[in-house]
Formats: sequence, structure tokens, C-alpha cells
Amino acid sequence: MIKDAPPLMKFFTLLILCFCTAIQLHAQKSFSLSGTVRFGDDPVAEALIYLYPDSSKQVTSDNGFFHFGSLPAGNYQLKIITADYGELFRKVSVENKNVKLDIDLEEGKSIRLKGIEVRSGNELVSGKLNDVSGTSIYAGKKTQVIHLKNLNANLATNNTRQIYARVPGLNIWEYDRGGLQLGIGGRGLSPNRSSNFNIRQNGYDISADALGYPESYYTPSSEAVDRIEIIRGAASLQYGPQFGGLTNFVMREGPKEKKFEFTTRQTAGSFGFFNSFNSIGGTIAKKKLNYYAFYQYKKGDDWRPNSHYDQHNAYIHLAYELTPKLKITGEYTFMHYLAQQPGGLTDAQFEQDASQSVRKRNWFTVDWNLISVSADYTINQHTRINLRNYTLQGGRDALGILSYINRPDPGGNRDLLSDRYHNFGSELRFIHQYRLFGKEYSTILLGTRAYSGLTIRKQGDGDAGSGPAFSFTGTEPSESDYRFPGLNLAGFAENIFQINKHWNITPGIRIEHINTKAEGYYYKTNIFVASQKITESKENPRSFALLGIGSSWKFDNGTEIYGNISQNYRSINFNDIRVVNANARVDPNLKDETGYNADLGYRGTYWGWLYVDASVFYLKYNDRIGSIFTRDTNFMTYRLRTNVSDSRNRGLELLAEGNILKALTHGKSKYKLNVYVNYSLISARYINTKNTAIANKLVENVPPSLLRTGISFGSPRFNITWQYSYQAKQYSDATNTEITPTAVDGAIPAFSVMDLSLSYNWRHFTIFTGVNNLLNAKYFTRRADGYPGPGIIPADRRNIYCTLQFKL
Repeated sequence: MIKDAPPLMKFFTLLILCFCTAIQLHAQKSFSLSGTVRFGDDPVAEALIYLYPDSSKQVTSDNGFFHFGSLPAGNYQLKIITADYGELFRKVSVENKNVKLDIDLEEGKSIRLKGIEVRSGNELVSGKLNDVSGTSIYAGKKTQVIHLKNLNANLATNNTRQIYARVPGLNIWEYDRGGLQLGIGGRGLSPNRSSNFNIRQNGYDISADALGYPESYYTPSSEAVDRIEIIRGAASLQYGPQFGGLTNFVMREGPKEKKFEFTTRQTAGSFGFFNSFNSIGGTIAKKKLNYYAFYQYKKGDDWRPNSHYDQHNAYIHLAYELTPKLKITGEYTFMHYLAQQPGGLTDAQFEQDASQSVRKRNWFTVDWNLISVSADYTINQHTRINLRNYTLQGGRDALGILSYINRPDPGGNRDLLSDRYHNFGSELRFIHQYRLFGKEYSTILLGTRAYSGLTIRKQGDGDAGSGPAFSFTGTEPSESDYRFPGLNLAGFAENIFQINKHWNITPGIRIEHINTKAEGYYYKTNIFVASQKITESKENPRSFALLGIGSSWKFDNGTEIYGNISQNYRSINFNDIRVVNANARVDPNLKDETGYNADLGYRGTYWGWLYVDASVFYLKYNDRIGSIFTRDTNFMTYRLRTNVSDSRNRGLELLAEGNILKALTHGKSKYKLNVYVNYSLISARYINTKNTAIANKLVENVPPSLLRTGISFGSPRFNITWQYSYQAKQYSDATNTEITPTAVDGAIPAFSVMDLSLSYNWRHFTIFTGVNNLLNAKYFTRRADGYPGPGIIPADRRNIYCTLQFKL
């Protein structure tokens, strides 16, 4: 055909053939560069990948995948920017073949692979969770991660004020000098043993009874925790209906690149404090078995008398890869502690001498046994299944005098409250990623939960001595003896609809069935006749559905606008009703609480050195259970726990954290100067009530403003950190009482406190030291109506600590 064509056509035909040949030759000499970014076994989605010198840019998919095509042979550099792990740089050579990379961000260490250096830049303590992590969905939700490995703080005592300093809107009760119990509440919810959060360890429940008595008597050792994940009220769809959301402690695992690692940390501090933490970990059996275990012992007194404590804590983690697709993980946690409680103080006693104690016969002991077995199965790169089974076998005993603190110990028999917990749970999760309309990957999550809880609660007279004798007098408890069985069945579903690379919408639903029962007796006290024994059996089944929807828009610079609204629910239980306490009474007609959380915010990492999360929230709480300061017919003052009224909490939460030196030196300085600011404004008031005593009053346990800020300077070898915390005035009851003779109700004045921490590393040794409450501030954060009071519980005065760590 070319031979017979006109000359001009022959010319154009040859020109086209030459052009096509050139394209083909060029295509034969161009290559692709692709890979996966992950943290351990979890893919890292939405990481920004820059390719130099081309200055091309990609964003990793939900599977952590990225791809650059049509690259000529040569040397390149990848710059990887993530919200949680900062910046990483990787040099790679593309020569005569396509290149596939596997980049693991785990542990944020500097590692070398075949002469290529990967530099981790995750120097920040705070960050956010990825949209998809493991078998969980967090898209459009208010989330936060605390990386403890980047935190210079008093971990030996689980210093809550330092560990949670970057979590906005968090009210912290500081009453536990050894870090034995955790008391945090967010956005105007009570911090009482963190009962408004769903508290978990590695994804499974660790509270006393997640259904009937969600109070936390066990707090994981911060020296063994890798990170803390916090999801606000929208966690109600995946983890349970609590208003506060989820707090999940992710424990350390053994290093994957070492067969054996040993760490010992020995700490001494003020008031006889001593802590010994020892751990081993590694990966063996041809890198199929990962193990980690620790044992911790701590003891100490306090600056107040009658306050000695001893704690034992142990943990073992075993994870075995049966096949490349199937991993089985088993964990066991043991904890026991015995603590003497110095009791509370009246306002006058606190002002006179906050170090005094007017109770010497109060004791508290806890035994905790947690067992978990889970299986992770990867069907393919887009589909995974997780099954976790767990049980808690534990208990706690409280012994002492609960009469008003403005009255002396009357002597005689003490009050004993004894609980035993027997809980079993199982959760199944299925997650699948699929292409929506043939473009971006969307993700669906389906899950079920079955939970059986049993609390055996007894209350009556203990002995008349002063030691920790946790046994009842007589043939049966003289106040009450109950069994509280409960059953929870739930199913949930969420789906990330990835509309395009910027925008996603995530609706969800949770269906709950709850059945709580009470079986036992209590004694009704009469003034002129003998006490009457009343036997009862009750059952309260209910079913309901919770709905929620979230959305986010991601910008090319890695920041995003996010919003979410989700319904919440909190069930009352018969546990609360049958506790006999002279300082507090419970309305027998209590009913469940309902409401919702809404968030709207902006977050992200700027320029690889600054993380910002600014948001507003609205929390609607219907039939809120609270305390009213009132008197009975005998003019006795007491707190009535009842459905006070509806409340609305709204506020602003701001967190900013950045490495200033990294910005000034463009990442070339070996030193770092991290500064963070955590500020929140909260307006919480009672509404929709005809009770003039509380109408438009401030909700209790809500500081209107909270400020926590700090600065940290150091290098890979040393660090010095200063922190400042301010908390505004709040109230302990719904009537906003300023002061009462018993100190159970009243105002909690504003206060500020400072902390100083230092560390120095030399080879295998690291020294951590510091001063907590640097200026010796005198303050308190809690008024208790029962244990560990009643009355004002003073916070710790100035104290020092020193930790010597050896790591091999």
C-alpha cells in the first residue's frame, strides 16, 4: 500500500511509523515504582508520597498502596508524609526493571535496608487514626492517638496529667498517687473511674462490667503501652453506646527484627515510692512467633498518712502466624493491689492542713484476671476477618467508714462492699474494600457482639479492727446480697463511600439488645422497728437502634475537614440502686439516658512538622443522671442520684503541636523543640426542667475552660520537658452548691500546676527524672460521696522521681 501511495502520503506514513517506533522504544525504557506503606500489619492510608526530582505526587490508598508510572531509569528519592508518623525519606534506584517497595513505619526507628536509609520523622506525641485500620473504620470521626514512646513523663505512676495533656476537653481526677485507677471524663461527663468511656486493651473490654457496671479498676501500665487511641462519641456505633466514646490501650509487642530484647526500669521517688518494671520480647520460630511479657511491682505511701499501697501487674502476649493469612493471638493480664485510703477532708480541714487524715481504717483491694484469644484472617488484600474472645475474672473489696467526714470515726464495725465479676465476650468483625463505580476504593465493615456479664455484689458489716480484713461478720451480709446478670447482643455496620479521592461519606447503624437482671435481698432500716429483709427479683430487657453519619473532605496537602453526628445511649443498672451509703441515695425510678454527639473540625499535618486539630462539638444528653443536694424529713443532708433533666454541652477544642526547630532548619537540625497547646472551652447547662434549683445551672464536673501547654527540647540523647496545666472552677452537683458541712458537695476551685521532666540516654542506659507539681500547688479535683472519701480528696503536692532504664 505504501509503494503505490502518493509521495506526500508516503512521507506522512513514514513519519507516523517513526513516531510510533519512538514511542515504543521510549516505553520499553520506562519503568514503574510502586509499593505499600504500612505500620506493622496495618496499611497506612492517605499518606502523601512525593517523588523527586520529578516532584510527582501520590496519595496512598486505603490499602497503603501507591504507584508512579512511566519513569526513566535513574536515582530517585521518596518523601513520605503521614499524620501520625511525620516525614520519611527513602532513596531508590530504578534500573532496568520495575521496582516494588514495602515500607514499614512501625516503631519509628531509623533502619537500613540494602544500603538505603529510611529516616523516621515521627517526633510528635499526638496524631489521628487512619480512616481504616485493621478491622475498624474511623473516617469522619474525632480521633486521637497518643504515642507514649515520644512522651517524656512519669510513666511509672501513670501520671494522667502528663499522659493525656494533649487530649482536648478532658477533665482529670487526680486522686490516685500510684496510678492504680484512671479517672477521665470528656466534654462534661463524669471522670468517675472513666465510666463514661468504653475502656479497652488491645480492642477488648477491661472494665468491671461493660454492661452493668462500666467502671475501671484496672489501668494498663504506661511503661508497657505503645499508644492510646481515643475515639469520641461516634465510637458508639462500633464499640458500644457510651457518650464518652472509646479509650483503647494498645500494648507493646516484641520487636520483629530481634529474637530477644530485655528491658528493666527501676524507679524511686518521694514518699517511699518504688517501681520495678521488667519486660522481655522478640520474634522467634522463623519469625512466626512474636512474644512480649512483663512483670511490674510498685509500692509507696503519700504525703498524707494512712496511704500505703502495693501493686503487682503481669502480662504476656503471644502471636503466632499459622499461615501467611492466619494469625492467632493469646494474651493474659494479671493485676492485684492493696491500698490504704486516708479518706476525705472538709473544706475547713483542707484549708487548715491538707496533709492530714481523719480515717485510718479504710482499705481497698482489687484482683484482675483478663484472658483474650483472637484470630485474624486475611482472605485477600481487600478482605479481612477478626474474631476476639475474652473474659474477665476479678473483683474488688472496699472496707472502711463511710459516715460524714465532719464526724469522727465512731469505731465499731466497718462497712464492707465486696464485688466479684465474671464476664465473657465475643466480637466478630468483617471488613471489605471494593471499588465504587470503578474508581476509588470504598470500605464496608460488619460486626457482631455477644457479651454476658455477672456481678455478685455484697454489702454489710466488716470487722471492728483497723487492718485489711475483707470478711463479713455474721452468717450473711447485713445490708444486701445480689446477683446482677446481664446480656448484651449487638450488630453494627458502617460503610465508607469514597465519592472521589477527596470526599467520603460514612453512614452507620448499631442495633442493641440489653437485658439486665437483679436477684437478691436488701435490708430496709426502720427507726422504731427492726430492720426488714426484702427479697426481690427484677428484669429489664430493651432493644434499640443507634444511627450515625460522618463525612470528610481531604485536601491535597494532607489536611481535612471532618464532621460526624452519632446517637448515644447509657443504660442504668440495678447495681447503682442497691448500694447503701449515708451520703448518697438513688432514685428507684431511674431510667436510661439517651442523646447524641456531633463534631465539626479541621485537622492535619502542615509541612511535616506541625499537627493541628481544631473542632467544635455539641453533646445532647436526655434524662441525664446527676446529683441534687437535698435534705430528708430529719433534716439530714444527702445527695440524691436521679434523672435530673436534659442537658446540652457545647464547646471548642483546639490542639496544636509542632517541632519549631524542624521548621526553622528545614529538618537539618539534630535537635528538636516541640511545643504544644491544648485548649478547650465548654458550656454545659441543664435545660428542659421545671426544677428551679437546677434550671439553667452548670452541669457538674465540667470545667468551663481547660489549658494544657508545654515545651520539649532535646536530641536523640537527651530531653527536657516543661508542662503547664490550668483548670477553671467547676461544681460537684447539679445545684451548683458552693460549700456544705460534709464537703460531699461544693465548688472545686480553679487551679494551675506545672511539671518538669528530664531524660538522658547513653548506650543501653537511659535516665528519666523529674518533678511533678513543680511549684507545690495546693488544690483538689474531686469531692467524693463514698470511697476514697467521703469529702475533698487532695491532689498530690510536689514530688520527685528518678528512673534508671537498661535495654538490651
